[in-house]
Amino acid sequence: MTIRLPGVGGALRTYEPRTEPLAVTPGTPFTSRTVFSAAHVVADPFADVSPDSPAAVDWDATLAFRRHLWSHGLGVAEAMDTAQRGMGLDWAGAAELIRRSAAEAKSVGGRIACGVGTDQITSGSLAEVRAAYEEQLAVVEESGAQAILMASRALATAASGPEDYLEVYGHLLRQSAEPVVLHWLGPMFDPALEGYWGSADLDAATDTFLEVIAAHPDKVDGIKVSLLDAQREIDIRRRLPKGVRCYTGDDFNYPELIAGDEQGFSHALLGIFDPLGPLAAEAVRVLDTGNVQGFRDLLDPTVGLSRHLFQTPTRFYKTGVVFLAWLAGHQSHFTMVGGLQSARSLPHFATAYELADGLGLLPDPKLAEERMKTLLSVYGVNQ
Repeated sequence: MTIRLPGVGGALRTYEPRTEPLAVTPGTPFTSRTVFSAAHVVADPFADVSPDSPAAVDWDATLAFRRHLWSHGLGVAEAMDTAQRGMGLDWAGAAELIRRSAAEAKSVGGRIACGVGTDQITSGSLAEVRAAYEEQLAVVEESGAQAILMASRALATAASGPEDYLEVYGHLLRQSAEPVVLHWLGPMFDPALEGYWGSADLDAATDTFLEVIAAHPDKVDGIKVSLLDAQREIDIRRRLPKGVRCYTGDDFNYPELIAGDEQGFSHALLGIFDPLGPLAAEAVRVLDTGNVQGFRDLLDPTVGLSRHLFQTPTRFYKTGVVFLAWLAGHQSHFTMVGGLQSARSLPHFATAYELADGLGLLPDPKLAEERMKTLLSVYGVNQ
């Protein structure tokens, strides 16, 4: 089996795919780390919709993918950035996703946490932002899932300074029924979040973030930091109150952050664990035995793929995630909510295929090769 893959500029190279995938099977629950995969949604390819229409979701395929993640022991972080919140999936669609996934989690015994944001409004006063958060928090709590308080574009626009973040988050934490995860999503994932926590100075923003947590440590299960800055995450992690976890959201440096150091470690809530699910689960089980080097030996080689998928513009990493789900046979098509399958180039897809295949992530290499050749032919590359 060989396949000709294009690079930038159109030059073709010959690649020989693997004949066997990496041998990974479901195993025991994790003991040393709590690990969530932020999961993508599967679009309905037969829906007659435009990029501006409400999302048309294939619910059967979407829930089947969550069962796949649960079967390997991973928790599902639902209705997050990976599920195209604010990039094709509106609040009505996210609310349905939350209810359906939470019910599915309950039926199979899977762990689930769901994103709470303000995307039913695009702007508004602080009171309106707070009310939007409250509406979504109620939906998540009623579903029985854990809440993840996501960063809000509307709050970034409405807030005049750090005190407004302290007021809004303080109000939400006081009324939350159970401890939540606070999510700090950097502007590389969403440019509208520039200056979150009231300052473009990350040191000042970090102080405000930590002030929110320090005022309500009993209501904060943990934080998810998505700034793609390993040292800053470590510094924040070391300043957390006792009992508050750090869930890494750093898709560039996750092996070292999860492995940790003599002063602590990060748990994980990662978009890259969508395509890496079985391999990531295997690595964490090795870490559970105390074998840090074995964990790194499994997970370090995946960083090249992750950095490729999350390259700038980082917010389009979802396209690569869904592309790999198609190649892996988790869905029958490469169509995305909002037409986002067009957000990456053919050379980008070719490299993603080569890296994923090299890692043994594609359960049926022959199927993946056939699907890659089909995509290439659509772009005019004949084998």
